[in-house]
Amino acid sequence: MLLKRFLYITTFCAVATSGIAQTKQPSVWPAVKKETRPWTRWWWMGNAVDQKNIGMLLGEYQQAGFGGVEVTPIYGAIGYENRYIDFLSPKWMDMLNYTTVTAAQLGMGVDMNTGTGWPFGGPQIKTADAASKLIIQTYKLNPGEIVKEAIRVTDPKQRDVAVLQALVAYDDKGNATNVMDKVDANGNFNMAPVKTKTEIYAAFVGKTLQKVKRAAPGGEGYTLDHLSKKATDVYLARFTDAYKGGKPAVRAYFNDSYEVYGASWSPTLFEAFQKDHGYDLRMHLRELMSNDDNESVGRVKSDYRETMSNMLLHNFTQNWTNWAHGLKSITKNQSHGSPGNLLDLYGTVDIPECETFGSSKFPIPGLRRDSADVRNVDPNPIMLKFASSAGHVNSKPLISSETFTWLTEHFKTSYSQCKPEVEQIFLSGVNHVFYHGTTYSPEDVKFPGWLFYASMNMVPDNSLWSHATGLNGYITRCQSVLQSGRADNEILMYWPIYDAWNHPKGMDMPLAIHDIKEWLIPTPFYKNAVGLQKEGYSLDFVSDLALSKSTGSGVGIKTSANASYKVLVVPECTMMPVETLQQILKIAGQGATVVFQKLPEDVPGLANVQGRRAQLKQILTALKFNNAGNGVKQATVGSGKVLLSDNLEDALTMASVRGEKLVETGLQFIRRDVNGSKYYYLVNHTAKSIDTRLPLNGNYASVTIMDPQTGSYGTAPVTAGQNQSMVRVQLQSGEALILMAGQQAKAALPKWRYLDKPTGEVKLDNPWKLEFTQGGPVLPAAKKLPKLTSWTDLGDTTAVNFSGTGVYTSTFNLPAKKAGEYVLDLGQVDESARVWINGKEVGILWSIPFKARVGSFLKAGNNTIKVEVDNLMANRIRYMDQHKIEWRKYHEINFVNIDYKPFDASNWKPMPSGLLGPVKLVSY
Repeated sequence: MLLKRFLYITTFCAVATSGIAQTKQPSVWPAVKKETRPWTRWWWMGNAVDQKNIGMLLGEYQQAGFGGVEVTPIYGAIGYENRYIDFLSPKWMDMLNYTTVTAAQLGMGVDMNTGTGWPFGGPQIKTADAASKLIIQTYKLNPGEIVKEAIRVTDPKQRDVAVLQALVAYDDKGNATNVMDKVDANGNFNMAPVKTKTEIYAAFVGKTLQKVKRAAPGGEGYTLDHLSKKATDVYLARFTDAYKGGKPAVRAYFNDSYEVYGASWSPTLFEAFQKDHGYDLRMHLRELMSNDDNESVGRVKSDYRETMSNMLLHNFTQNWTNWAHGLKSITKNQSHGSPGNLLDLYGTVDIPECETFGSSKFPIPGLRRDSADVRNVDPNPIMLKFASSAGHVNSKPLISSETFTWLTEHFKTSYSQCKPEVEQIFLSGVNHVFYHGTTYSPEDVKFPGWLFYASMNMVPDNSLWSHATGLNGYITRCQSVLQSGRADNEILMYWPIYDAWNHPKGMDMPLAIHDIKEWLIPTPFYKNAVGLQKEGYSLDFVSDLALSKSTGSGVGIKTSANASYKVLVVPECTMMPVETLQQILKIAGQGATVVFQKLPEDVPGLANVQGRRAQLKQILTALKFNNAGNGVKQATVGSGKVLLSDNLEDALTMASVRGEKLVETGLQFIRRDVNGSKYYYLVNHTAKSIDTRLPLNGNYASVTIMDPQTGSYGTAPVTAGQNQSMVRVQLQSGEALILMAGQQAKAALPKWRYLDKPTGEVKLDNPWKLEFTQGGPVLPAAKKLPKLTSWTDLGDTTAVNFSGTGVYTSTFNLPAKKAGEYVLDLGQVDESARVWINGKEVGILWSIPFKARVGSFLKAGNNTIKVEVDNLMANRIRYMDQHKIEWRKYHEINFVNIDYKPFDASNWKPMPSGLLGPVKLVSY
């Protein structure tokens, strides 16, 4: 069935690539799931939207290959205030409902931010329900002294909102006494003079006073207290009230990354902590506020962070998801940055969503990565796997990504740069791409239209837009496979979050992307995850909570959501709850294999620590290990076994779990299981071309090669034996392939055509005619080029300043058509090309290596070639800034560059543009 889907999607993408409007092929798109196409975040600036432009823009997005939009209202453009619509007003609801109806007619979906800007908040959130923080004031007393002033918060911003929650006296020996009963309602402290040196700790629940960032009209207000069920209910009630006229047909409600700064508390946290851990946190305020590197501080903070995690999980994430389910919708959540267990927070929503921020360095020849256009944080594939792991473990069909955030500086993002970045997130387990993104811009706003400051600007005004179907078709083909079946990962790897929570520094611990050098990268967990993947193993991460619901058997581990794994791996960790260790051994006892790199050393938390340590020691002592060879020790537990080895690969070999040897070629992969067939998504991010016989784990009767760049496919010869199958693959640097390995022969399919030895080449060095067809600020005059060069080197200032489309035409002579295949190599293209040969469209060559098989288009004798090239927006924006043409005028942050400074392109050097070549035809 999946191959049939791929063939349907191949037809669609060929249509999309050729630029034919999709509505002319109605039989193609319904054959696949609508989520297969990429979606985009759709910013509504100032909510200044109307039905005419909504309909027009959705039609453009659909024809460009988008499958849906995610509506996120934000601040507006200056000068258009009379068009603003208040968020959730009746008029706003009319616009949303029109959007969902129109999108459905176009075969598209609609998601919606449950708010404006980020994070959640708004006018319905008063100070009582706003994000909270713990404020500690101390009073030092010598013997015989009393606290003379009233116990009131000293911060003038907090005087009207902070509430005293605890008052504790510490004597000179560290003994703590609750003296809350000594203070009256006015803050007067009625305690007798102290007998020893004493320090009084006053704990107030204060407010961060953070307001919604980038809020849209009608969305301004305080950020809510995400740890409070009451606050969350108050927040969501505004939406429920707005929907009384009828709930909108929204597929998923979205929550952006947790950016609730300094929110370290909630009014009910003391009570929740007591319930979670059995002791009173009020009596440990000194440890909670200390940064001393000692055991008790770390243990108290570990318990505090666990309680925050539980409150965020139950009071916000599950609560919000239940609310969405009541509306027959689902939730899509970015959990990163949260002060909680990311795996549990991602796992409880319907679509876990990660985020790429900045650009990665790939050794693909010719791929541009200018140092001035690079953020200082590279996307990290292991960080991305927290979302996909939670999705896989909990059998969520979709894992999404906010993709291309700050990939480059504004107006400099090419599709060639997008391709390996999106491939890296596919390899990390993502299968549902959301562009970051697309700004709603009405027809009467001149170039470059309304733009959002952190976006890669996937908008119709982008000079690359006419070739968007090239990139979107590629993503669609990949997702048509990656959304099918289930993830086929053999290793379930425990994430020891208690080692992170035990850190004595700071208070709450938001596990943010920008802080992974502190909480993730230095850990043995990270090093092992990276190392195992390099050895060809596929893995997902698992939390204590998910493990507690999993079972073992003779064939492996099964989660409560029916996801299956061959082995559980526990990397080196210090802290592990007794309950988790007991559950791991229970899983082993049921027949599974568990691999420990080292046995845990201690238990987390403060309550009854000695008793729990004794339990842990007793359980570990009961494990009787024998030498199994090669440095691996083995203990029998029930019908299963526990392996212990510093070297995880040795233990996995002992457990008969093999990595894919194909990684030795430098290729990367992710694997899906679809009704017993295995689908390998292969990517070549090395600097070299690869032509080799590739080993696949398993005995397969057939392998079908599918090319997601072009949609071509065919069966390949395969030899199988000793649980390994060999198939030849050819991948140039920057290319990807999908292999479908199955147990049944595919006799009805065409055979895959390999390119063997090159037999010659024809240089297309005749003069070229260049005509500029669309773009601005003005169309340069037509040129006759004796040789190919950048538009910026033509000696024509209008061409230097131009962003848009140039069309090259030329002829070449092919004396005889004798070769088995011919490959057109365009050489350097800045930045995307659409090719016709002899009047027939070859397709869009939108990324490196800008090559295409063209044998079927050629004829002996004289041939014509037409190459339509789109360049970047950069040169036109440069011209506008040099001539002080106003194009950016927004409320709030206005428009900033990649370093969050005022944007100015006037000093940029012109970006190379057009077809630079050399262009040649290589015969095989």
